[in-house]
Amino acid sequence: MFDTYQGMILPIAVDAAGIFLMRQFFLKVPPSLEEAARLDGAGPFRIYWSVVLPLVRPGLITLTILAFQGSWNEFSYFLVSTSSPSHFTLTTGLAQLTSGSLGKGNQYPLFMGTALLTTIPVAVLFFLFQKRLTRGQLEGGLKG
Repeated sequence: MFDTYQGMILPIAVDAAGIFLMRQFFLKVPPSLEEAARLDGAGPFRIYWSVVLPLVRPGLITLTILAFQGSWNEFSYFLVSTSSPSHFTLTTGLAQLTSGSLGKGNQYPLFMGTALLTTIPVAVLFFLFQKRLTRGQLEGGLKG
Protein backbone atom coordinates (compact mmCIF):
# COMPACT_ATOMS: atom_id res chain seq x y z
CA MET A 1 0.00 0.00 0.00
CA PHE A 2 3.01 2.30 0.38
CA ASP A 3 3.44 4.72 -2.51
CA THR A 4 0.26 3.68 -4.35
CA TYR A 5 -2.96 5.53 -5.10
CA GLN A 6 -4.96 2.94 -3.13
CA GLY A 7 -2.78 3.59 -0.09
CA MET A 8 -3.44 7.30 -0.44
CA ILE A 9 -7.22 7.06 -0.88
CA LEU A 10 -8.45 4.23 1.37
CA PRO A 11 -7.34 5.51 4.81
CA ILE A 12 -8.99 8.92 4.36
CA ALA A 13 -12.17 7.64 2.65
CA VAL A 14 -14.18 7.27 5.88
CA ASP A 15 -14.13 9.88 8.59
CA ALA A 16 -15.73 9.47 12.02
CA ALA A 17 -16.67 13.15 12.09
CA GLY A 18 -18.61 12.70 8.84
CA ILE A 19 -20.49 9.73 10.24
CA PHE A 20 -21.40 11.72 13.37
CA LEU A 21 -22.46 14.74 11.30
CA MET A 22 -24.77 12.70 9.08
CA ARG A 23 -26.18 10.82 12.09
CA GLN A 24 -27.20 14.15 13.63
CA PHE A 25 -28.92 15.23 10.41
CA PHE A 26 -30.79 11.92 10.10
CA LEU A 27 -31.97 12.15 13.72
CA LYS A 28 -33.62 15.50 12.97
CA VAL A 29 -35.89 13.98 10.31
CA PRO A 30 -39.33 13.58 11.93
CA PRO A 31 -40.47 9.94 12.10
CA SER A 32 -43.99 11.08 11.18
CA LEU A 33 -42.80 11.89 7.66
CA GLU A 34 -41.50 8.35 7.23
CA GLU A 35 -44.73 6.94 8.64
CA ALA A 36 -46.80 9.07 6.26
CA ALA A 37 -44.78 7.84 3.29
CA ARG A 38 -45.15 4.24 4.49
CA LEU A 39 -48.94 4.72 4.74
CA ASP A 40 -48.94 6.06 1.18
CA GLY A 41 -47.39 2.78 0.05
CA ALA A 42 -43.74 3.74 -0.30
CA GLY A 43 -41.11 1.08 0.33
CA PRO A 44 -37.93 1.58 2.36
CA PHE A 45 -35.85 2.67 -0.63
CA ARG A 46 -38.52 5.10 -1.85
CA ILE A 47 -38.85 6.58 1.67
CA TYR A 48 -35.11 7.06 1.86
CA TRP A 49 -34.74 8.45 -1.68
CA SER A 50 -37.82 10.69 -1.86
CA VAL A 51 -38.41 11.76 1.73
CA VAL A 52 -35.31 11.49 3.90
CA LEU A 53 -32.51 12.27 1.46
CA PRO A 54 -33.92 15.65 0.31
CA LEU A 55 -34.29 16.70 3.96
CA VAL A 56 -30.65 15.94 4.81
CA ARG A 57 -29.25 17.64 1.69
CA PRO A 58 -27.63 20.49 3.69
CA GLY A 59 -25.78 17.86 5.73
CA LEU A 60 -24.59 16.11 2.59
CA ILE A 61 -23.36 19.38 1.14
CA THR A 62 -21.59 20.25 4.40
CA LEU A 63 -19.98 16.82 4.50
CA THR A 64 -18.88 17.16 0.88
CA ILE A 65 -17.20 20.50 1.54
CA LEU A 66 -15.54 19.34 4.77
CA ALA A 67 -14.34 16.04 3.26
CA PHE A 68 -12.96 17.79 0.19
CA GLN A 69 -11.21 20.40 2.30
CA GLY A 70 -9.80 17.79 4.66
CA SER A 71 -8.38 15.61 1.91
CA TRP A 72 -7.25 18.62 -0.14
CA ASN A 73 -5.26 20.11 2.73
CA GLU A 74 -3.89 16.81 4.06
CA PHE A 75 -0.13 17.09 4.24
CA SER A 76 1.47 14.92 6.89
CA TYR A 77 -0.24 11.66 5.89
CA PHE A 78 0.69 12.02 2.21
CA LEU A 79 4.22 13.05 3.14
CA VAL A 80 4.67 9.79 5.08
CA SER A 81 2.76 7.44 2.75
CA THR A 82 4.43 8.42 -0.53
CA SER A 83 8.00 8.80 -1.69
CA SER A 84 7.95 9.09 -5.47
CA PRO A 85 7.33 12.49 -7.08
CA SER A 86 4.66 10.93 -9.33
CA HIS A 87 2.42 10.48 -6.25
CA PHE A 88 2.90 13.95 -4.78
CA THR A 89 -0.30 15.83 -4.07
CA LEU A 90 -0.52 19.60 -4.49
CA THR A 91 0.33 20.25 -0.85
CA THR A 92 3.36 17.94 -0.76
CA GLY A 93 4.57 19.17 -4.14
CA LEU A 94 4.29 22.81 -3.10
CA ALA A 95 6.06 22.01 0.19
CA GLN A 96 8.93 20.48 -1.78
CA LEU A 97 8.99 23.57 -4.01
CA THR A 98 9.09 26.06 -1.15
CA SER A 99 11.33 24.06 1.19
CA GLY A 100 14.43 25.95 0.19
CA SER A 101 15.27 24.18 -3.03
CA LEU A 102 15.02 27.49 -4.91
CA GLY A 103 17.88 29.08 -3.05
CA LYS A 104 18.39 30.98 0.12
CA GLY A 105 16.67 34.10 1.25
CA ASN A 106 13.18 35.35 1.90
CA GLN A 107 10.55 33.23 0.17
CA TYR A 108 7.41 34.85 1.56
CA PRO A 109 6.00 35.72 -1.89
CA LEU A 110 6.35 32.07 -2.89
CA PHE A 111 4.69 30.94 0.36
CA MET A 112 1.79 33.33 -0.15
CA GLY A 113 1.36 32.26 -3.77
CA THR A 114 1.22 28.60 -2.83
CA ALA A 115 -1.25 29.36 -0.02
CA LEU A 116 -3.48 31.10 -2.55
CA LEU A 117 -3.25 28.17 -4.97
CA THR A 118 -4.34 25.71 -2.30
CA THR A 119 -7.19 27.94 -1.09
CA ILE A 120 -8.87 28.68 -4.44
CA PRO A 121 -10.47 25.23 -5.10
CA VAL A 122 -12.02 25.00 -1.62
CA ALA A 123 -13.38 28.54 -1.90
CA VAL A 124 -14.86 27.80 -5.33
CA LEU A 125 -16.54 24.65 -3.98
CA PHE A 126 -18.01 26.61 -1.08
CA PHE A 127 -19.35 29.39 -3.31
CA LEU A 128 -20.94 26.84 -5.65
CA PHE A 129 -22.86 25.23 -2.78
CA GLN A 130 -23.39 28.35 -0.66
CA LYS A 131 -27.03 28.87 -1.65
CA ARG A 132 -28.00 25.31 -0.82
CA LEU A 133 -25.91 25.22 2.34
CA THR A 134 -27.38 28.33 3.96
CA ARG A 135 -30.99 27.35 3.27
CA GLY A 136 -33.02 25.94 6.17
CA GLN A 137 -32.66 22.27 6.99
CA LEU A 138 -36.26 21.07 6.90
CA GLU A 139 -37.98 22.45 3.83
CA GLY A 140 -41.61 21.62 4.48
CA GLY A 141 -43.41 18.40 5.22
CA LEU A 142 -45.02 19.04 8.59
CA LYS A 143 -47.55 21.62 9.65
CA GLY A 144 -46.93 23.41 12.92
